[in-house]
Amino acid sequence: MTGAARGIGRGLAVALAAEGFDVAVHYRSSEADAHETARQCEALGVRAVTLRADLGSPAGARALVRAAHAAFPESGLAVLVNNVGNYVNRPLLDVTDEQWADMLGSNLTATFATCQEAAPLMRARGWGRIVNLGFAGASADVARPGIVPYVIAKAGVAQLSRSLAVTLAGSGVSVNVVSPGVIETSVSQPVREIPAGRVGTVAELVGAALYFVRASDYVTGQDLEVAGGWHL
Repeated sequence: MTGAARGIGRGLAVALAAEGFDVAVHYRSSEADAHETARQCEALGVRAVTLRADLGSPAGARALVRAAHAAFPESGLAVLVNNVGNYVNRPLLDVTDEQWADMLGSNLTATFATCQEAAPLMRARGWGRIVNLGFAGASADVARPGIVPYVIAKAGVAQLSRSLAVTLAGSGVSVNVVSPGVIETSVSQPVREIPAGRVGTVAELVGAALYFVRASDYVTGQDLEVAGGWHL
């Protein structure tokens, strides 16, 4: 899974290990954290490898998928969780070209590249689960001038996931989205805007992702928000 060194990524990786999956722990710069995540996975009785990759380029994202698939030749790639994606909160007219490119590249293009590389591998084995991380309310027709490139990228992730779900329907491979709102690891935490009156936990987000991993491939193309009623 991508972005698995710490935080939400670590929680997801360890949860997959608890389900009995061998885990490829991706990181870009947090090597020590990635090794700790792998250690926690191995403590649950599975194999874990750490894989460094810069997903800022589609080539790097595709190479990561191939490396993860090759790391476990007996089983190959069964589950892909896309957790990588940078975030910036900045007035729209102050967003730089570099920030725009980074938000779309890390959140959307990287997800497109890993999914496109993983899909044929999963379809060939007749089973696979792709879970992409979105953003609660990203597809709603509401202006968010402080996080425009991020929201556009996450709306793109939702459309990409629906389209890929239709493309792979009937093959044994499902594609779904888990869209967090404000989580305990979030950069900003506007609790007053959340009807539930609190931020979400990593465990709650992980539980939503595991639902899609465990569910039949008949459950596909869905976007499950973990947001406490935020943006409804």
